[in-house]
Amino acid sequence: MDTFDEDLFLKGLAQRKATLGAEYVEKNLAAADDFTRPFQEAMTAWCWGFGWGDEVIPPKTRSMMNLAMIGALGKMHEWEIHCRGALTNGVTRDEIRAIIHAIGIYCGVPQALECFRVARKVLVEAGELDN
Repeated sequence: MDTFDEDLFLKGLAQRKATLGAEYVEKNLAAADDFTRPFQEAMTAWCWGFGWGDEVIPPKTRSMMNLAMIGALGKMHEWEIHCRGALTNGVTRDEIRAIIHAIGIYCGVPQALECFRVARKVLVEAGELDN
């Protein structure tokens, strides 16, 4: 059964590139093989085409929601990627700090410390924070 929806994939691909950067997305897609490609395609269509594809919630707000949720889950590799994407979508350094404060309150200080560590790296790389 082929459930691939090319229109949703293309919509998702455009949104994914707009948030995470074309180079990053193309690198991930190029690295996909027969084993991982179906997931990459489904995730691009579902997460980015369906999830991010409507205009109900602006990209900046979605990025803020993602930082809070991914931070709560403690998935720091994904948090770093989405922290970069959040900056692209207009989330400010002060907003990132406020999101990390909420993570600390609801998920614990150790998780907030991890988020601060990763956010510092991303903000320094982006020129938003001195080293």
